[in-house]
Amino acid sequence: MTDNIPPFTELLADSPKNWGRWGTDDEIGALNFLGPAEALTGAASIRSGRSFTLGIPIADPVGDPVWPGRRPTQRFNVLDHSHFAAGKGPDIPGGAEYSDDVVVMYLQGTTQFDALGHAWYDGQIYNGYPASSTIGAMEKASILPIAEHGVVGRGVLIDMATHRGKAVLDAGETFTHEDLLAAAAAQGVEIRKRDILLIRTGWIGSYLGGDVEKFHARPFLEPGLTYSPELVDWFVEREIPVLGTDTITNEVTVDPVSHTSLPLHQALMRNLGVLFSEILNLDALAEDCRADGQWSFLYTAAPLKIHGGTGAPVNPVVIK
Repeated sequence: MTDNIPPFTELLADSPKNWGRWGTDDEIGALNFLGPAEALTGAASIRSGRSFTLGIPIADPVGDPVWPGRRPTQRFNVLDHSHFAAGKGPDIPGGAEYSDDVVVMYLQGTTQFDALGHAWYDGQIYNGYPASSTIGAMEKASILPIAEHGVVGRGVLIDMATHRGKAVLDAGETFTHEDLLAAAAAQGVEIRKRDILLIRTGWIGSYLGGDVEKFHARPFLEPGLTYSPELVDWFVEREIPVLGTDTITNEVTVDPVSHTSLPLHQALMRNLGVLFSEILNLDALAEDCRADGQWSFLYTAAPLKIHGGTGAPVNPVVIK
């Protein structure tokens, strides 16, 4: 115990686990819920054919929204017209010229999926693999198996900010699964079993719109879902495979009841194998959903195939 804050071994002692559900070698967790039937269900949601991409710009002049302590992406030209103008470009038969650049970035420094081994406690990551398997590179539950499988299914957007009459939720503002169900009912959409759940708070959209001071305020405190055993049970009952939001962490930064930091990363990701997709740009999609009243769609995504990665950038595509 630290300042009366319970350790996760105590807080989550009776929390359900999916360890072993799909075998001792499983590394994709709740992604196992998504197969051909779920892909066809998602495809059946297509009505107009309009598509939306949910990734944010990388190396944007505004600056990439990153977790405190991480550095924004750095992009460098290593070859461009200046090299050829100075006579230092490669001599290409025919006189062609070209440009090249590189980026240095945190794999979780933009819109991304977390690997299931990204967060843990008590010396074990998802499916009971030892935390020591993360040393140097993730030998187990890395992003690679998720990337090789891909994520396809019926997606549902819950616009929590609009439901509460706001453009963006306040720092530290929380909501529960019961709030999600109330918002879904108000929108006229059903959160079905095995749906890919997207939640808009307005947080990242506000940042990209120029409200950077609120984002960089300290202590860092995002709005989001808050932990409860009932919420975890709801994820179990609904077999939710993916949780995605327009925040960095998909949950309120510090739980207001237990005062632990990011308990849903442990209860949902580490214990249940729920995939977390974070830093989504949901504003344009939400605007379109408000206009036509359609809040479900085909969701498709595949993070980059990075060996041993704790996560990887992704630019999800949804089709309505």
